[in-house]
Amino acid sequence: MTSKVASTTTEDTSSARLRMIQRGIAKGIPIMFGYLPIALTYGVLAKQAGLTVVEITLMSVFVFAGASQFMAASMMALGTGAMEIIIATFVLNFRHFVMSLSFMNRLKGFGQRWKVPLSLGLTDETFAVASIHTKEAKQEKGAYFYAALILTAYTSWVIGSFMGGILGDIIPAALSQSMGIALYAMFIGLLIPSVKKEVKVALIAIIAMLINYMCQLFMSEGWAIVTGTLIGALAGIHLLGDQEA
Repeated sequence: MTSKVASTTTEDTSSARLRMIQRGIAKGIPIMFGYLPIALTYGVLAKQAGLTVVEITLMSVFVFAGASQFMAASMMALGTGAMEIIIATFVLNFRHFVMSLSFMNRLKGFGQRWKVPLSLGLTDETFAVASIHTKEAKQEKGAYFYAALILTAYTSWVIGSFMGGILGDIIPAALSQSMGIALYAMFIGLLIPSVKKEVKVALIAIIAMLINYMCQLFMSEGWAIVTGTLIGALAGIHLLGDQEA
């Protein structure tokens, strides 16, 4: 009897784990389709900037931050020094500290062995989808949902970067630059579900956008993005502070 109960418990646990993985992959597929053309564009631009296919792929493996990788490739093409690139990408990615803290707050029931790797896989897109799906954090084996979501996006980004590096010598520069419109389309697609759930999210997005635009009139693009992000986050705290975290 004890053996049968233990077997049933193991099957239930495996079933819950598989169910969460399948749901995570399903939610990550839209990000995957958005990432592939953008990663392809990054790979092409990086190849034209002088990076090898191995360097292009390894940057995606270890950095996994689209905006920073685009900026780094552009700065490399201009002959910018390594220290300047590091500082610029750090400033551009500073928002990840805010996202990680918010994400970790939702994963209070998870151990450190889950929190650390999951936080390393956060991007604007995976964070946006994870923020919409908060109930999984309280469900059995919920960590596998977020892991599957992040790994789906991560794998597509690395594969797309590799493919772009290979095609870098074939695709014309003008065509590769025009592919960047996919980035904005993906952000809009991710924003709409949040706006449907809470209209105030649209106001927060507009505030961040306007601050970013105005700041670019008298400061660098990197600092403008950071300023817009921080002010947008503060606006979100004020406007959504009365809601459940």
